[in-house]
Amino acid sequence: MESYTIHPSAVVDPGCTIGEGTRIWHFSHLMTGCTVGAHCSIGQNVVISPGVRIGNGVKIQNNVSVYTGVTCEDDVFLGPSCVFTNVINPRSAISRKDQFRETRVERGASIGANATIVCGHTIGRYALIGAGAVVTRDVPPYALVVGNPARQIGWVSERGWRLEFDAEGRATCPEGGEEYWLRDGKVEKAMDNGQLIIDN
Repeated sequence: MESYTIHPSAVVDPGCTIGEGTRIWHFSHLMTGCTVGAHCSIGQNVVISPGVRIGNGVKIQNNVSVYTGVTCEDDVFLGPSCVFTNVINPRSAISRKDQFRETRVERGASIGANATIVCGHTIGRYALIGAGAVVTRDVPPYALVVGNPARQIGWVSERGWRLEFDAEGRATCPEGGEEYWLRDGKVEKAMDNGQLIIDN
C-alpha cells in the first residue's frame, strides 16, 4: 500500500522515489528519476524534473518548476511561482543539456513568492529570500536578501525573524529565544551553554 497521497489529476512517471506521508496536489508532474523525501507538500501545478532531489519536510507552493540540477535539503520552503533556472545562456536552437549548472538550497532556507534563483548558486541554511528577489550569487546561511539583483539587508533566525546584533555580536530570536553570534561576517547558532554550534 502506498504511504503517500497523489491527487488523481497529478502525473507521477515511473522511476520516481517518494517518501512516506508526502502529498502531491492537483495537476503536478513528477518526472522519472526525481527523488522527493518524506512528509513533503507538493502544491498545485508543480513540475519536478529528472534528477532533482527534494529532502524531507519540504513545502513547494503552487506553480513552481524545479528543474534538473536543483537540490533542496530538508525543511526548505519554496514560495508560490518562484523560479529556478539551470542554463546560464539558453538558446532555443542550441541544446545545452550537458551544461546544466547545479543549484543547492540548504536545510531550512525559504524562497519567497516570485523570486528567481539563477543557476549555479547555493542558498545557505535558514536563509530567507524575499518575494520577487533575483538571486545572482551565493547566499550565506541565515542571510536575508531582497531586490533585483538580490542584496543582503540583514540576518534571520531559524524561525525566520530578523536578528539585531549587539556590540558583542550577539542576538536573540524574538520568538524562540535562541541565541546567535555574528563573527567575521558569518552567523552561527549558539547552544544552551553559549558555545557555538558548528554545523557543517
